[in-house]
Amino acid sequence: MEPEAKIKAIAPRSGVFSLLVVDDEAATRNLCRDVAVEAGLQVRVAATTEEAIAILDQYPVDIVVTDLKVPQIGGLELLKRIRANTPEIAVIVLTQFGTIETAIEATRLGATDFVTKPFHVQELRAKLDRLAHSIEIDQENRVLREELRSRPGFGGLVGVNSRMQHVYKLIQKVAQHTYPVLILGESGTGKELVARSIHFSGPRKNKPFAPVDCSSLVPTLIESELFGYVKGAFTGAQHSKQGLFEAAGEGTLFLDEIGDLPVDLQAKLLRALQEREIKPVGSNERIGIRARVIAATNRDLEAAIRTGGFRQDLYFRLNVVQIKLPPLRDRKGDIPLLVNTFIEKFSDPERPINSISEDAMRRIMAYDWPGNIRELENAIERAMALGSGPILQVGDLPSNLQYNSSEKLANVDELVPLDILERRAIFRALQETSGDKLAAARLLGIGKTTLYRKLKQYESGRPHV
Repeated sequence: MEPEAKIKAIAPRSGVFSLLVVDDEAATRNLCRDVAVEAGLQVRVAATTEEAIAILDQYPVDIVVTDLKVPQIGGLELLKRIRANTPEIAVIVLTQFGTIETAIEATRLGATDFVTKPFHVQELRAKLDRLAHSIEIDQENRVLREELRSRPGFGGLVGVNSRMQHVYKLIQKVAQHTYPVLILGESGTGKELVARSIHFSGPRKNKPFAPVDCSSLVPTLIESELFGYVKGAFTGAQHSKQGLFEAAGEGTLFLDEIGDLPVDLQAKLLRALQEREIKPVGSNERIGIRARVIAATNRDLEAAIRTGGFRQDLYFRLNVVQIKLPPLRDRKGDIPLLVNTFIEKFSDPERPINSISEDAMRRIMAYDWPGNIRELENAIERAMALGSGPILQVGDLPSNLQYNSSEKLANVDELVPLDILERRAIFRALQETSGDKLAAARLLGIGKTTLYRKLKQYESGRPHV
């Protein structure tokens, strides 16, 4: 009897996926290796289960392809040990023609799929492509779950405004169910984060979360992205591809910017939601779907319905529960909390910045933020990159935030004090140079030291001398 071997669990990592081929036939090992290399996988091979266990103990492996009759303990026993020690590894078993019962047993023990020898190269390639895509989504979701757990607020959302509290309550309710949700809000308000919070707060949190931006793909690509396609469906379709509806499995499919979906594709989406099945591009067979659908848009869909730009029946199908996010200008009380969150997020140990000056915060609070939270986050990230610390100052902010409402350039006939003109000139120069203080000093014809002294005076509120 072979000595008991233990497979050491190795933490998953991102990047190119790796494959281990276990088969005592050199021809099969080489063929599997060639197919996997063509699919972009890193490949290791083993002729025995002992060699396979040694490789699994030393290297990260995402997929194992193993023959069931491989020497030593056999493929089924190897499968059991992989399932017990590293269940995240996907396993495809190779079985001889006429031994389907053994393949079924392997599936019962946790094999992801099986291939019957002799097999077609395209069949193995399609299975490897499908597995790699599923693993990629699963790894992304594990990272997202950790991010959502570590960020402040509800499911990563930040804010104590009463309207946000209402959003939190809706998320908690809908997360436990499977009906569609429609998220409305201006660009940058956090619609995708709400969708992720719904998914990761509910019973499907360990299932895939598959997002697709309907506004960033041409119509033909949207259809194949959602429904998949079969080999030969169109020029360049050398292999079949699984669509996101199918890849999401029992998880969540997030349709971002649904308002930009072409009308003809809206009809196909409606049919898929009603019948709970899809038909890949170029295929005559339909595939059942189990994924939950969450949609989002910054468009006024009711207005689009009136102009014929959006189907009313699809709107009713998606709008079972509606969550509307307020723009940042309507929840300014949350801005200090958001600013502190972003300062912590972008903090650099080598240049620690841990707070913001009162004057800089006043400028931020006075701005209307048309780009909402996304714009605020970008502004703080830029300020953190330019600031010398340990406190963010007005001069570190983007140029459009460095003016008070009373500091806009005067008309040429307006008579204003010289110190105000000087202040305006300095901020105008900073605006023209995108915040580069050295370039601004050169533009003004003054020394760098003088410019820094003036900015420090403005921030402290001392007389402008």
